[in-house]
Amino acid sequence: MNKKAQRFSISDLGTIAIALVVAAVILGMGGTILEKIQGTQTTNGTAYNSTGFGLTGLSTMAEFIPTIAIVAVAAIVIGIILVFFGRPR
Repeated sequence: MNKKAQRFSISDLGTIAIALVVAAVILGMGGTILEKIQGTQTTNGTAYNSTGFGLTGLSTMAEFIPTIAIVAVAAIVIGIILVFFGRPR
């Protein structure tokens, strides 16, 4: 495998930021839609409970977005540091 293809750069931060924003928007829109649908359903019915589980799942996924962002930025920073200190002088 080509070593250059595995390296991270500062320009990768923009792509990761856009991906995280898109993920947050999708989670937000999904939560809004499920909440609106759940409001029209019979309480404690199967559909009501299913949308409730969906809302819980979306909430859980949304809680991980900051962690994913920190890990992604840390991976890029570590990659840049390794490239900087790993090059011959």
